[in-house]
Amino acid sequence: EISEMSERSKQNVAHGLAWSYYVGYLKIVLPRLKESMEKFSRANPNVLAHRETWKLHILVPLSCDICDDLEKADSNIQYLMDLPETTLTRAGTKRRVYKHSLYVIRDGDKLRTCAVEFATPLHSLYAMSQDEAAAFSREDRVEQAKLFYRTLEEILQGAKECAGTYRLIAYEGSGEAETHFLSREILQHLQQQCQEEYTVCPASPCSADLSLQISASDLPQPLRSDCP
Repeated sequence: EISEMSERSKQNVAHGLAWSYYVGYLKIVLPRLKESMEKFSRANPNVLAHRETWKLHILVPLSCDICDDLEKADSNIQYLMDLPETTLTRAGTKRRVYKHSLYVIRDGDKLRTCAVEFATPLHSLYAMSQDEAAAFSREDRVEQAKLFYRTLEEILQGAKECAGTYRLIAYEGSGEAETHFLSREILQHLQQQCQEEYTVCPASPCSADLSLQISASDLPQPLRSDCP
């Protein structure tokens, strides 16, 4: 009876998607990310200049509006190349390939490089809201996207093997009215990471020209009551 109530209120959707995303993907790729970036950096010493941004930047649009081609979504984002692949045998598939793409983000007259991708389970939430059989409204979708973000954040915070390998970038809106909305969201997080790295060294040139723009939007809050 409790299970049926949860199904009707859609309480299981985001929770299940977050855990599936972590167990079936992030838990596999994140612990191997730094090694992949180290290998790439040795072959391309001038591309990944800021080690503090050697993370997988995961975009979490609360609208669940995901574009497959980041370059078409924002002309300030340009594909560069892929990081070295991870190949594993999984669930009966021989030599399954996992890889991440590096993008160059234009910041005025500067160029910043990082690994970026969308949280793919949000595709499912969006598709459910478009399918009458799922009985999943737009309001349900937004609430589940927030719950997905909070659940995933809590899972990753407890995963020691993933520490320092990811950055969740949650934001509201799709940026349709703003040409470079997406690149600005990414750049804000890259700048924050640079600042966090150099907080113990105020005189560092890295932190001298930073201008953080912290959004006041109603982003998801942590699930745990003991979190600040």
